[in-house]
Order: sequence, then structure tokens, then C-alpha cells
Amino acid sequence: MGFSAWLTAHYEEKGPVQWLAFALELVAAITLFLLMILTCADVFGRYFFGNSVDGTTELTEIGIAILVFAEMPIVTWRGGHIVVDILDKMWSNTVLKALGLLSALLMSGSLYYLGVRIFQFADRSFRREEITELLEIPVGIIVQYIAFMSWATAALMMTYGVYHMLTQDRD
Repeated sequence: MGFSAWLTAHYEEKGPVQWLAFALELVAAITLFLLMILTCADVFGRYFFGNSVDGTTELTEIGIAILVFAEMPIVTWRGGHIVVDILDKMWSNTVLKALGLLSALLMSGSLYYLGVRIFQFADRSFRREEITELLEIPVGIIVQYIAFMSWATAALMMTYGVYHMLTQDRD
């Protein structure tokens, strides 16, 4: 089985979104693996050598930010958020699709605005030359990544997320 066949068999998305989902999940998986290695090395070093890995806390915080915001677009366009569907059986499929579209518009608008505000914080971090305490990593890079992933989530929600929502019938 070739890689494309494997990708098609394991991802429900179609076209470029399928490749984007794989790439983002690969980033998240590699980040999680590196966090695991870092934690093991830190604990091993602390208990057997009396010295932990310098900057573990900073790297863990950055890794969690990368992990969470790499998965955010995937969770959003797959509709993996918590949904309360108490009244779904009482309303028609058309009303549910309209409400879903409204929620997609609200989520996308909110994420876009959030991305704008976060990007402003990143710009301020660059102007002030803020760095992490121990490893001296520029804070603005991580904050910019969060802003870009918020924008990506908003854009993907408005494109593939709305398409997926409108083409899927509910029981």
C-alpha cells in the first residue's frame, strides 16, 4: 500500500485538506514525542545525575502551545468540539444546519479577532525584544504561531468545516 492509499484510507478529508490534516497531526505527534523524550531525560538526569535538563519548563510550555494549536484546526473542521444536542430531535434538519452555519460564522469571526489581538501581542513582544528567561527564545515567535493557527482555524472552519456541515445529514 502506497502512502497516498494509506492517507486516503485513514483520513476522511478530501483533497488538500487531507494533506494539511496529516501535516498538522504529524507536527503534533512529533512535538508530543519530543516532549516525552524531554520529560524522560529530565527525570532520568534529575534522579541519576542530580541535574535536570536546563529549560525543561520553557520547552514544555512551548511544546504544549505547538501541540494544542496544531490540533485546533483539525478538531474544529471535524466538528470535534463538545456539542449539546438536547433539542436536536425537536428541530428540523434545515434549522439545525442554519444554526450550525451561524455557529461556524461566530466561531470563525471570534477566532479571526482572537488571531488579530494575539498577533498584536506578538508584534509588541518583538518590539520589546522579549525572550524566555533561561533559553532566551524570542517570545514573539511562539505568539505569532498561535495567531497564525487561530487564523488557519478560522479560515478552515469557513471553508471545509461549513462544507462538511452542510453535506452531512443528521439522524
